[in-house]
Formats: sequence, C-alpha cells, structure tokens
Amino acid sequence: MRSRPPRSLSKRPWIWGLVAAAFSLGLLAGCDDKPAPKPEAKPSPSAMPAPSAAAATAAAVDGNAEHGKALMKEFECNRCHDGTGHEPMAMEKHCIHCHQDIMSGKFNAPATSLAKWRPNVEHYEDAPSFEGSEKRYRADWLVSFLSEPHDLRPGLVQSMPRLKLDKQQVADIAAYLTKDAKPGSGKDPLSGANLEKGRKLIEEKGCGSCHVMSGVPPFMTKPDPKTADENTRRGQALAPDLRWARDKFPAAHLIAWIKDPKSIKPDTRMPVTTLTNDEARDIAAYIFKAEPEPFKPKAIPERLPKLTRAVTYQEVFDKVFGKTCTHCHSNPDVARGDGGPGNTGGFGFKPRKLNMGSYSSLMSGMVDEKGERMSVFSPMKDGTPRIVAALLARQAEEAGKPNPDVRGMPLSLPALKPEEIQLVETWIAQGRPRE
Repeated sequence: MRSRPPRSLSKRPWIWGLVAAAFSLGLLAGCDDKPAPKPEAKPSPSAMPAPSAAAATAAAVDGNAEHGKALMKEFECNRCHDGTGHEPMAMEKHCIHCHQDIMSGKFNAPATSLAKWRPNVEHYEDAPSFEGSEKRYRADWLVSFLSEPHDLRPGLVQSMPRLKLDKQQVADIAAYLTKDAKPGSGKDPLSGANLEKGRKLIEEKGCGSCHVMSGVPPFMTKPDPKTADENTRRGQALAPDLRWARDKFPAAHLIAWIKDPKSIKPDTRMPVTTLTNDEARDIAAYIFKAEPEPFKPKAIPERLPKLTRAVTYQEVFDKVFGKTCTHCHSNPDVARGDGGPGNTGGFGFKPRKLNMGSYSSLMSGMVDEKGERMSVFSPMKDGTPRIVAALLARQAEEAGKPNPDVRGMPLSLPALKPEEIQLVETWIAQGRPRE
C-alpha cells in the first residue's frame, strides 16, 4: 500500500497490509484517505537471472523441516500468506485479510470510510498461499528464491522482499515447505511430448488470459483486468510468469497441476480445463523446454540532480513519506501499540522505533543494532544520507544488483521514481526545512 492509514481507524486495528507476497520491515510503505494512483504494470524480465554464489551455497545446506516451521512463525509468514501451518495473524497485523474485508464490505467501519479506502487497497488483497507446496515447489528453487527474491507475478504490485535470512534458515524453510514431497520415478515425464502442440494448446485454452511467459513470443490472448470478473481479476493478479515454472515445479507435478490444479491446491483460482494427459504433458513440455531470450537486466535509473527550487517537509510528506512510508513507520499510539514493522518490529526485524508520521518524530530518528538513537539522515560512507541510500538500494535490487550493506526501501514494493527520490534528496540538502 502506498499511502497513510485514515485517522478514523484509531479505535480499530490499523489497516496493515501491503507487503503481500511477502513481508515488510520498511524504511517505507503505507495507506491514505486519498485514492492512490493506479499502479503501472511491471515489466517482466525475459528470463530468470542465474542464482548467485550465495544462493548456490545455501542450496547445499541440509534443511530441518521442524525448525523451518518454527521459522515461518518467527518471520511472520502468516502475516501475508495462508497455508503456513500456523494460525493467521490477528487482523491488525494481517497484511491481506484486512484488505479483503474492506473490499468485501466486512470490515467494521462506516460505508463512507470503506469507499475512501477501497481505491487504496484494491491492488493489495491477494498473496499466494502455501497450500500444496510440497507438490508445487522444488527445494533448490525455494532456497535460491528466498536467498535472492525476484518478481514472479507481474499482476501483483508487491513482490517478495529481501528478508534477513541466513543460509541455514533458508534451507530449513525450504525443507518444511517440501517435507511431504515424494521422489520422482526416475523416468522423464516429458518424454515424447510435442512442444509445438503445447504452444498451440496454450493459445486454444486461453492460458494467456491470465499468464504471460517472458522471453518467448507473446500469447495471442493477454490479461485484461478491466474486462475480467472478480474471480478472474484476482486470478490474473496471482498468475505467475510461466517462465519461472520450469525452475519452481518438478516436471511431473506441473503436468498434474495443468490437468487439475485444484486437486493439488484447493484454494487456487486457476480453473480446471478439459485436457488429456498427453495434452497436459505437451503444455508442460513447452513451459519447460521452450528457449527464452537471454535475460536482460533492468537498468538502474539515472540519479537526478537536486532541484534548485525550495522544497518543504509538507511537500515531501504529501508526495513520499505520507504516501508510502508511514504504513510501516507509524505512531503505535493510534494502532493498538503496533507502529508497523519499521517502528515496533516484525517479519524477523528488530524494532527500529522510526515513526515517520510527523516532522518531530522523523527528526528523532531510529535506533541502531545496539539500541542507540541515530539519525536517518546520517551519511553513509559515500556521503549519501541513509534514508536516500535505502531508496536507491531498492532501485538496484530491481536491477538484480542488491546492496549487501543496505536493504532497499520500500520493502517488497516498486522502487520510488527518480523524481520522488530527487525530492527527498533536495529537501535534505536544503536543511530539511519544516516550512
């Protein structure tokens, strides 16, 4: 979510939720009375980046499934995802259920308030569940993805963030999510499949009405949320780029999934189509064996020079801090003690006590690893203010170049535009004037 929670919710659990597909610590993320602009579609990369050495190292570690389940609770995976093996988080901390209740009218608030909030949360009411994970995920893929997340679902604004997981924790979580996986038969389940028929079937069955497959010629039908019914629209949001399926799915399980997805994951929005075993195998073969174009990394946007005009705190708050940051860095006094993951802690992160809800609270800064108060404007080694470095780091993460020293913000959300970062950087350079 990209705006500030309405003040009228102070007697109700706060609308925490945006960090779907995932979790959030935040130096930035939020919910507001003003309708947020429609998010632009995110471009899908044409192929999956090769795992780094860190991910490859993690893949070689044996995982402990029992500890992995405990970690799912510790890192609050149930704050966004269902099917974790743990009860969902309370409404005031659940990043998805709260939004779903607002959209459906179940949230206990005046109709006028619900009408104001809906434009802000309509894009953040879904996150994938882990039901049937043992038949959908390969453990080595989970290790690679959790070590270095990338965008899987072009229809979702949010994506999996970089959590503070070490290689043993990653291996344990992967072991837990695949603990009931059965070994393959040793035979090639795609033997004898016809890729040309598979591509034709994808077109005939309308798979392109929900899915894209980056790196191959576009499907004739394309996702169109404007004309889709509610179930289809939400299914389109959750539909992954098929390019990733070859890395994520065991081949035999993908065939079974294509033929009858609800037998593997009852809560899926993917419909059951009438397919023979051979047809499902042909489609799976195309997904697995079609040759995508080489990966083209996204360019890091050019850093804009500071503005020459005067910039005030109110302008920065209205356009950046209050629109994005205050959702994870808010005042716990108006949210039943929960000031967001970036203030009172969450998702495995320690409380940083950073409240960006007002000028004075922002000026009071945050606490470091030792619990000592520090300014969010203190310079990094290259002189860049810490808060600006976090915004720039998010741009680098989207380009596949994460900064090992700085976690990008907003966590799990699209990077701020260069013009927004320019505004923040200009205000800081001008002495951070209040008026």
